[in-house]
Amino acid sequence: MIKHYPYKSLGAANHGWLKSKHHFSFANYYNPTRMGFGKLRVVNDDWVEPGMGFPSHPHRNMEIISFIRSGEITHKDSTGNKGITKTGEVQVMSAGTGIVHSEYNRTKDPLTFYQIWIETNKNNVIPRWESKQFPTESASALTLLASGYPEDKNNALFINQEARIYGGKLAKGSLIEHDIKHQAYILASAGIFKVEDNLGKITMNKGDGAEVSQSSSITLRATIDGEIIIIDTIE
Repeated sequence: MIKHYPYKSLGAANHGWLKSKHHFSFANYYNPTRMGFGKLRVVNDDWVEPGMGFPSHPHRNMEIISFIRSGEITHKDSTGNKGITKTGEVQVMSAGTGIVHSEYNRTKDPLTFYQIWIETNKNNVIPRWESKQFPTESASALTLLASGYPEDKNNALFINQEARIYGGKLAKGSLIEHDIKHQAYILASAGIFKVEDNLGKITMNKGDGAEVSQSSSITLRATIDGEIIIIDTIE
């Protein structure tokens, strides 16, 4: 079963330097019917003005994943980690026992990225941060970006949850079958996609989200060149 959430239906916040669309309740946006999807708690579609960003602030016991859609983000945290994550790269932060971090757009161009929060399956772990570059060319299958499964440790960034996050670019006309282990949340980062399971089909435009449940696989067809992210996690 697929439930479609068009971009225009999402929660919104405009702070001038930061424009954000919220797929689930977050900060001043509250929707009692949109509190998360299984262990997936937050998906924010953020735009950050050049030279601006998020000053130091704390997190605890949450897996925080950032997928950089354009531009680059500069990270610094209380454990001594520093790094720049660029377009097409992904960073993961396990907040664990507690961490304070800042994130800024230090460039002259706008930054756009998805901020994804997944509830952890193990509290009070040692905080950690890492990032990784993934293929940026169109492919016949989505790339595994992050995973909490031991068998994936050599191919993906680690997160403390039974979840897998996939992403990638699909060329116009591409058709792929994608298996779902639990339930999945789909993000249309760019382009237009046809998404179909055994119970129905939808068309996703740039910025849309969709929930997929009670399905073991989906079919994705790219109407134009695009980019898509799939978050597969337990209920």
